[in-house]
Amino acid sequence: MADSPFIVEVTAENFEEVVIQGSAEHLVLVDFWADWCAPCKMLLPVLSKLADEFNGQFVLAKVNSDQQQSLAQQYAVRSLPTVKFFKNGEIVDEFMGAQSEGQIRAMLDQHIIRESDHLHQQAMALQSEGKTDEAISLLEQANEIDPGRTVIIADLAGLLLQQGDLEKAETLIQSLPDSEKEKPEIASLLANLEFAQAADKLPDVSELEKTMAGDENNLQARYQYAMLKINAGDYETGMQQLLEIMKRDRKFEDDLGRKTLLKVFDMLGDDPVAAKYRRQMFNLLY
Repeated sequence: MADSPFIVEVTAENFEEVVIQGSAEHLVLVDFWADWCAPCKMLLPVLSKLADEFNGQFVLAKVNSDQQQSLAQQYAVRSLPTVKFFKNGEIVDEFMGAQSEGQIRAMLDQHIIRESDHLHQQAMALQSEGKTDEAISLLEQANEIDPGRTVIIADLAGLLLQQGDLEKAETLIQSLPDSEKEKPEIASLLANLEFAQAADKLPDVSELEKTMAGDENNLQARYQYAMLKINAGDYETGMQQLLEIMKRDRKFEDDLGRKTLLKVFDMLGDDPVAAKYRRQMFNLLY
C-alpha cells in the first residue's frame, strides 16, 4: 500500500503540487484522516484498493488532519474521514464517513471516463441501429477489461435475454453482489429472466389458445398463456390474463395470479401500463 505510485502522503508543503496541479492531469481524492479515527482505518483499505485497481486514473492523497491542521481548516473539514474529489484545482465532489466500495465506485464513475465507457457507448449506438450481435461483442469486451460494472452487465444481460441466451444472461446477473441485485434495473432483469426461463418450457401460444377456448376455466393454460405473452413483450394481454385468474380463483396455485402480477410490475418499473394494471389489481383486492 505504502509503495503504490498512486497513493501519496500530502502535507502543506506538497499539497499544491500533488493536489492542485496534479488534478489538472487526473482526478485526485484527498483523504483527511487521523490515527485515532476508527472509520478512517476502515475506509483506507477500500480507497487504496481502488487507487491501485484504477491504475493511475486517480491519485489518492492522504492528509493526516492532526499533523496538517491548516489544510483541514482551509478545506472546512468538520468530521473524519472526509474525502474531497479535486479536478483542475477545484473540489467537484466529496463524502464524509466510511462509505462502501460500491458507493465510492459509483462516485468515481461520475468523474472518470474509462475505456469501457467508450465501448459501452459504441455498443448502445450499435444496438439503436439494430446491430445487436455487434453490440453484444463490444459489451463483452467492456466487461472483460473492466469487470463487475453494473451498468455494463445490465445492458449486456438485457441484450442476451433478447437473443434468447438465458444461461449466459443468468450467469452475468448472478455475478453481481446482492446489494446490486436490489437495484430496480437489476430486479427488472431478474424478473425478465424468470419469465423467459418459464416460457422456454411451455406449449406454444396456438395450442394454449385452443385449450382455453375449449375450457375457459383451465387456469393453468391461462397462466401459461399469460407467461408467453409477457415474455414476448405483450404485457397488457399477459396482465389481463393474470387479472382474470385472480377474478376466477384467488386460491389458484397459492394466489399465483397476484404474485405474478407483482413480478411484472417490478419488471416494468414506472411504465404507465404497469400503473394501469396495478390500479386494477388494487380495485380487485379491495
